[in-house]
Amino acid sequence: MKSLTKAEEQIMQTLWKLDKAFLRELVDAQPNPKPHQNTVATILKILIEKEFVGVEVFGRMHRYYPLINKDAYSKATMKNMVKSYFEGSFSNAVSFMVKENNLSVEDLELLLKELKKQGK
Repeated sequence: MKSLTKAEEQIMQTLWKLDKAFLRELVDAQPNPKPHQNTVATILKILIEKEFVGVEVFGRMHRYYPLINKDAYSKATMKNMVKSYFEGSFSNAVSFMVKENNLSVEDLELLLKELKKQGK
């Protein structure tokens, strides 16, 4: 799966929330300061080329929708990050998060419970 720039990812996050949206709706849903409509249109064009976004045409209006769901993108991004920064080891990634105080003992216990449930 191709990676996204920060701006592309921001548009995708909005599109995932809205499910389907016209250009004006995407611009209005962006945080302040809102990007110019032409900027969002250019990013959408790139996302269509990268096959992240599809488009439905209604006369002169275009409605955009995600072709890749958020979970699939998150999974691919996480795998790529672990591969690139933690030698492909998820345990190294978790250890790093514990060392940086980003993951508490309670969080680890919840993760273990969840893993045990999935293992059954």
